[in-house]
Amino acid sequence: MTENLPRTVGELRAAGYTYRTVKEELRDNLLERMRTGKPRFPGIVGYDQTVLPEVERAILAGHDMVLLGERGQGKTRLIRSLVDLLDEWTPVIPGSELNEHPLHPLTPSSRRAAQESGDDAPVAWLHRSMRYGEKLATPDTSVGDLVGDVDPIRVAQGRTLGDPETIHFGLVPRTNRGVFAVNELPDLAERIQVSLLNVLEERDIQIRGYQLRLPLDVLLVASANPEDYTNRGRIITPLKDRFGAEIRTHYPLELDLELDLIRQEAQLVAAVPDHVLEVVARFARAVRESPSVDARSGVSARFPIAAAETVAAAALRRSGLLGETAQAVARIGDTESVTSTLRGKVEFESGEEGREIEILAHLLRTATAETFRARLAGLDLSSFVNLVAEGDIVETGELVPAEEILRQVGTLPGLAKVLDRLGLGDAPNRGEAAAGVEFVLEGLHLTRRLSKVSGEGRTMYGSRG
Repeated sequence: MTENLPRTVGELRAAGYTYRTVKEELRDNLLERMRTGKPRFPGIVGYDQTVLPEVERAILAGHDMVLLGERGQGKTRLIRSLVDLLDEWTPVIPGSELNEHPLHPLTPSSRRAAQESGDDAPVAWLHRSMRYGEKLATPDTSVGDLVGDVDPIRVAQGRTLGDPETIHFGLVPRTNRGVFAVNELPDLAERIQVSLLNVLEERDIQIRGYQLRLPLDVLLVASANPEDYTNRGRIITPLKDRFGAEIRTHYPLELDLELDLIRQEAQLVAAVPDHVLEVVARFARAVRESPSVDARSGVSARFPIAAAETVAAAALRRSGLLGETAQAVARIGDTESVTSTLRGKVEFESGEEGREIEILAHLLRTATAETFRARLAGLDLSSFVNLVAEGDIVETGELVPAEEILRQVGTLPGLAKVLDRLGLGDAPNRGEAAAGVEFVLEGLHLTRRLSKVSGEGRTMYGSRG
């Protein structure tokens, strides 16, 4: 990819390359994408009208930024996406620890080499994927990890303490001319946060009090949980003041955005019909809004993603147990598996101890009923009720194959309209048709038109009379 790029400083100048700071580079490339209509933040869902405009304004202003939001709101993904706004390849001085630009050397050794070699000085090329650094703030993080420390071995070799070449550089200077992220910044000890003050304002680093001025060129981005930000930890006031932008993130505001996120992120091992995914999305939103759940902790976007993957896995397990060879298709009954396997992802209020599964099961039933009404409102479903009017039952569940469910219902008036409303198309396979039938039966039970008895992998729907 770099074969046709300049190999010396002279060729670099002749090709018209000039030195730009990282923030200038990000600004120019963002504006270019705006003007051409290219995607600016691919893969970021639900922020188009809220968060992303604020991020873009921060980039255009050349501001370092801190993203505030509960867990699982995509803060880290958003930060990492900033790297795509950098130039694909950038020139560097070969072997430089600080990714120095050939036209703008920083360290004394690089400046000496530039003076000695002139236009014949070699040029290497660095891909933008290598211009990103990240550190999760942990209690054991030190100033040396972030900024650097004196290397005693180099001192023993005869270098003086004031020589930058005696320094073992930390993560921040090693990301010079790139984007550096600090995740969960409030968890970083306050005395360690102080080490970032010069990086953000004076754009240089100080190590152990030695007179060392190496002007850094870096975009610093941090993430924080608002609860941590105010209680468990805090960002010290001088550091907070040095961030140019404080941007609040959020969970998907609309159901459609929640569904888009699940479809984009979930790795599904079986087919999951849209109405089942909608139940999962409504379930996640209901859990977030429940007074029994600790709102300060939040319910991560990873919750519905993991729920959809669990539902698909339940369908695949059924297919394996029944020896089916056709593609497994998830049914509404498969959603019941998420209440026990995913309860650890939810922080409940202290008074709800011991009722976690009960609360989640109730919210799941509510989400199923809401989806049933939203999808099938206005349809005549009396033919489904009449299936059990004479005391008969319809048996579904984990151990019942799709063919058996369809055999029990036979030729059912109105089924085609139901499957069409559920988005299963004009020619659904047997698994999809069975999924549609089971969804209607469950919806009729939740709206008190059918009875239901479950146990040992089987569910029986009958008349309420």
